Amino acid sequence: MKPFRCKHLIAVLERPHDFRNIGAVIRNVDALGVEKTYIVDPQRALPDDWQDMRDRGTIFKSSVSAVKWSFVKRFDSSEECFEHLRFKNFSSIVTSPHQKGKTNVVLHEGDYTVYPKLAVWFGSEATGISDFMAERSELNVTIPMYGMVERLNLGTTTGIVLHEIARQRRDYQSRYTRKNKRGEKRPA
Repeated sequence: MKPFRCKHLIAVLERPHDFRNIGAVIRNVDALGVEKTYIVDPQRALPDDWQDMRDRGTIFKSSVSAVKWSFVKRFDSSEECFEHLRFKNFSSIVTSPHQKGKTNVVLHEGDYTVYPKLAVWFGSEATGISDFMAERSELNVTIPMYGMVERLNLGTTTGIVLHEIARQRRDYQSRYTRKNKRGEKRPA
């Protein structure tokens, strides 16, 4: 499975409210080969320690045990998480059904391989992405929707968005791996 992991791709949940949704996102992250999950949790509803988080029954059950194999880190604020990512040279993009960012793109029209390290931010189920993150993001991604419903739940949104981004990045990684299994350079 290691060759199919998307290196330097992190899903960030900003102020999620429902533990079942957190578990669903962790399941999506694991299934789609995303490297890590960061959770901005100002209410401190989740423990700081990753192992304690793994032992939480609600997250464990709704993640269908994917939390056992996933790296999850908690932050007290969006500012703290953003600074941590910026220090590690990650670019941040946000998801929102509204045109909130400096640059807005429909999901399938974006090129997510231009960012060597990428953090994809998903907003709260109730309030969406924060203005703080919308202002600091490189890109605002929207899912094209054709019905009367304006937004999807967090688990569904992360599944759709991360699938497209991971697909592009995995394809890019496979084409630009320095050497193949025999040690020969791959053609560009």
